[in-house]
Amino acid sequence: MGLMGQLAVAASAVAPPSHVSTGLLALSGFLGGIAVGVAGMGGGALMTPALVLLFKVDPRVAIASDLVNSLAMKPVGAAVHALHGSVNWHLVRLLVVGGVPMAFFGAWLLNQLGDSAASQAHLKTLLGWALVVACASLVTKAALGARLRQRGRSRENRAPYRVKTLPTVLVGVFGGFMVGMTSVGSGSIVIVLLMLLYPRLSTNVQVGTNLVQAVPLVAMAAFGQALFGHIDLQVAGSLIIGSVPGTFIGAMVSSRAPDAIVRPVLVALLVSSGLALLITSYTGLAWALGIVALVGLALWGAVDATLHPSAYWLTAGHDRTKWVALMGIGAPLGIGLVAGAFYALRVRPGIVAAGAMQPRAGAGVATTPGA
Repeated sequence: MGLMGQLAVAASAVAPPSHVSTGLLALSGFLGGIAVGVAGMGGGALMTPALVLLFKVDPRVAIASDLVNSLAMKPVGAAVHALHGSVNWHLVRLLVVGGVPMAFFGAWLLNQLGDSAASQAHLKTLLGWALVVACASLVTKAALGARLRQRGRSRENRAPYRVKTLPTVLVGVFGGFMVGMTSVGSGSIVIVLLMLLYPRLSTNVQVGTNLVQAVPLVAMAAFGQALFGHIDLQVAGSLIIGSVPGTFIGAMVSSRAPDAIVRPVLVALLVSSGLALLITSYTGLAWALGIVALVGLALWGAVDATLHPSAYWLTAGHDRTKWVALMGIGAPLGIGLVAGAFYALRVRPGIVAAGAMQPRAGAGVATTPGA
């Protein structure tokens, strides 16, 4: 039997959940597609928990089926950005090098969890954790964008002066693993890390680069899930029926709906879904609050570090790229919490003091190459 035959048998091995209505699934896909079209992210972060919480779909099947749904949506947006030239292909290659193998590894690791009750509970916790991280990422992205606009840096060059190879590959590694394990991360998490690493990259290039790199990541993760027999064709097909027109309508609405309305609604949905998956007891509540604190301090530090001009960092004798990468990429892993605390107590005071010594006109040095 050829590879395609094996995939077909594996995909059909999952019995379609008889209690799930195709019409309701299509409606959910439609609403999720609108959210993606309007906000540019949040597809996996919305659809996967909806399948688990509302339709009681096996978490592994929900993740796998939503990956197929994402694979139908993302190429459309990626093609638009590619045609308009708003893609940094060098960054795409670095992200793909790190992300594609980790996307398959994440799918493989998900398969190793098994289908026991304990495994299901652990997977729901992991999904909740991913949603909290995605929510923190959205808030960080909004805060970072607002601060950059205040400083007049949102219209900077369309390409960075210096590509940070290793940190960019690590972003791909983390994003790929998250996509393979949870279907969350290809949009909401990766784009925030790109903003932290490359604040001078214009927003449309950040979005276009993120969409293009997400296509092979999602494709590899979906391939792995099909290989391990987690994809439910009924669920995936129903979602696609609704999500494709929903994404198109959402994209049309996005030109009229202000971020001040869209982002808070999306964040509220992510927080609600994440906490619903995490809080099954007081222990779950403690874990949820701990995750918020762990991720929040690190992302605050990464955003704050990005906003201090490179001249201040040079005067203080510190490497801004290293600290932003350490706090931003390490935020969900615990490393960022330690780095963020050290940054707040030891590094930041020196940066602020160095800025106070700069001449007033020195604030414009923020456009120094490598910023």
